Formats: sequence, C-alpha cells, structure tokens
Amino acid sequence: MAPSRLLASWLLCLAPVFANPVTVKWTDWISGSPSGGTASGVINTGSSTVAVSYLNPQGYAFLQTGTGIDYFQNHLGAAGSPFTSSVVANIPTAAEMIGLHHAGNQTLVFSETIANPFFSYISLNGNGYAFDRDFDILSFGSSTDPEGPNYNGYWGHGTSFKQIVNLPGGGIEYQLLGTGEPHGTIRFRGAFNSVSWRSLSNEYWNGFTVGVEGTAAQVFGTPDGANMTTLLGLAGGFLVLLRRRQAGRR
Repeated sequence: MAPSRLLASWLLCLAPVFANPVTVKWTDWISGSPSGGTASGVINTGSSTVAVSYLNPQGYAFLQTGTGIDYFQNHLGAAGSPFTSSVVANIPTAAEMIGLHHAGNQTLVFSETIANPFFSYISLNGNGYAFDRDFDILSFGSSTDPEGPNYNGYWGHGTSFKQIVNLPGGGIEYQLLGTGEPHGTIRFRGAFNSVSWRSLSNEYWNGFTVGVEGTAAQVFGTPDGANMTTLLGLAGGFLVLLRRRQAGRR
C-alpha cells in the first residue's frame, strides 16, 4: 500500500480517539404563548447567539422558562440520566421545556445555520413524533437500576424506537415511538436552519427541548490551530516510522 494511502487509513482510524461526548448548548426559552402556539428562546454557542423560534398552529400546553419543576433531572446527575450518553455529556437545562398537548405539525426555526441538533423529550407515552428528517436515538431511560446508566426519567422508565414510514405521496416520515414512559435524546446529523415534525396524537402532556453542538461554521469549519498542529505532528511521526520501516526492508 502506498504511504499516502496508509496515512489516510491511519488518520481515519485515529478519528474516534479524538471523539469526546458533546457538551450540548441547550435552548434558553424566554417567552411564548401556549394558546397562540409560539415560543422564542436563544442558544449561546460560545461565539454566537442563535435565536430559536417555535411555531405550533394547534397551540401547546405550557412553557417553562427556567422556573417550576425540573422534569429533566432524575437526581442522579449526568452519569445516570436518560438524556446523556457516550455522545451527550450534559442534561438539558433545568425547567426549560415546551409541554405539548395536541396532534399536528410544528416547526423550530434557527436564526443561524446550526450543526447536529439534539432533541430531548419527556413522557412520550401514548404519543409519538414524526419527523421529516432521519435521526439517531442516543439514549432513553429504560433502566430501573439507580446505579446503572440511563435510569428512568421523571415519570418512569420506557423504551424508544424509530419507525420509517413511506407516505402515499412518495415522502418519508421518521417516527419516534416508544413503550412505557419514554424519556430520552435523539440527534439529527448535519447543518439545519429548521426542524419540523408532527405529533401523532392528542395527549396531555409530553415535552421537549432542543440543543445544538454549535453553529455550522463552528462545527464544520476548518480545525483550529491547536488541533491542526496536533494532527500534523502525529501524521509526521507516523511518516517517519513508516520510512524507517521501509528503509529496513532494503
């Protein structure tokens, strides 16, 4: 194999070593009108403040803006939470949530293109969400062991699964369904300006919040100087070892 191909293969193998759980930037919900079906908030990504707008023509049950019961906390910390995983490091912000009630379509719109949105949900029993984009199920609270990961959520434990549905008009729906009292987190991969979904049934209540890895520019931009220097240094060391090995064969 040519050295350049060996190097490329080595770097691909090295990539997971640098992968760490993401500290998600969760939405700070500021204001809204449940009867009017609107809500607004912001996400602070560190270098940018992204405005988040929520629209639900059917209306919704309630909005939490940092006060009231913290339905995301199961009192075990991040290690035992149904919302964290090997991908997500932190629990959604306390008492920052939209509570849903009605079946129907709804949309989240971001003022700036964001990367890899995370969607955490609470008490999705008797309901489901049908998204217009594919997603990964990262975690859900199915464990009844307080010492184990992904312990049950505020309202109990349950499982989550994805069902892909081919629609009559040729489209595709990606449905988030479950059993019991599902609490968990899913992720959409890529760059987004909006996320739309449909609540499948009327049920009082189930809730959600949304977070991001960062803006698209932050996440998908060029690696910063420190990371690039590290990668180039490791690549250079690999090439030196490769050349020594080849010289020893002559």
